[in-house]
Amino acid sequence: MDRLDAMALFLGVVDAGSFARAARHSGVSPASVTRAVAMLEERLGDRLLHRSTRGLRLTEVGERQAVVYRSVLAELAEAEGTARIADRLEGRITLTAPELFGREKLMPVVEDFLAMHPGVAMRVLLVNRVVNLTEEGIDAALRLADLPDSGLTAVGLGAMRRLVCAAPAYLAALGQPARPEDLRTHRCLGAEGTEHELWHFTERNPARSRPITVALEPRLVLNSARASIDAAVRSHGVCRAMAYQVVEHLAHGRLVPVLAAFEPPPNPVHLVFHPIPRRNAALRAFVDHAVPRLRAAVAAVSIAMESAHAALHPSSATEARS
Repeated sequence: MDRLDAMALFLGVVDAGSFARAARHSGVSPASVTRAVAMLEERLGDRLLHRSTRGLRLTEVGERQAVVYRSVLAELAEAEGTARIADRLEGRITLTAPELFGREKLMPVVEDFLAMHPGVAMRVLLVNRVVNLTEEGIDAALRLADLPDSGLTAVGLGAMRRLVCAAPAYLAALGQPARPEDLRTHRCLGAEGTEHELWHFTERNPARSRPITVALEPRLVLNSARASIDAAVRSHGVCRAMAYQVVEHLAHGRLVPVLAAFEPPPNPVHLVFHPIPRRNAALRAFVDHAVPRLRAAVAAVSIAMESAHAALHPSSATEARS
């Protein structure tokens, strides 16, 4: 068995999550997969995988080597003509994004790209969790949060506000909270799938600004941001949401911002990916295609938010123009 075969089998283990499944997918025996991983570990002088009764997990060395092996095999495939044939892009790209952002902003970009390049196949994973690109075989991810230090390449797409909102009828009945701490007496809607939540705010004054964190026990807890927003529209409580999720409700007056003076800084939006191998033309073409379109989509939300604010506060909009 040569090193390239061993690399491919090791990545099969990473993607499948087990030696047995990787063997079935590759059409070899489990013993062959075990020997392949052992050969790579022997050459490196270090372990690539932690093995336990609970499953497999990449070591730090394994995470780095998985990136290297994917790059090597992708470049080899490109050189052999499997990723580009007669100037026609071919290949497979795997993406991930938060569910609602992916449905509303990413999918139109993906669909346009696929229409332009019929030789490319794409897998899109829309989940509300941070996906490990290496362990789950992801090529690129959309992140709506501050990024930790990593070896990933990050391209900025803009920023997205996070708001607290409620229906006008709800506020008419229960009153406007004056400070974040007042939310403890309101019917807050949880969208994280847990019984306890921390909602973050920023208090601004001429001298300095400081973060405020309020611990809440939502009366109604959901694992869906859309369901939480829908409940808020029906006057069942106060929700927390990203701007793109509620901008239409704000524009039509179905929801209004709460505690706007304590709104935290917007979340940065990035497209992140491992350094693209020189010959991975399909992924490079997708990044070039997606970045300007996603930047425009994020900017459009900011413009729509300004329009919604102007509709709710026409006097302030007139003052700003004068």
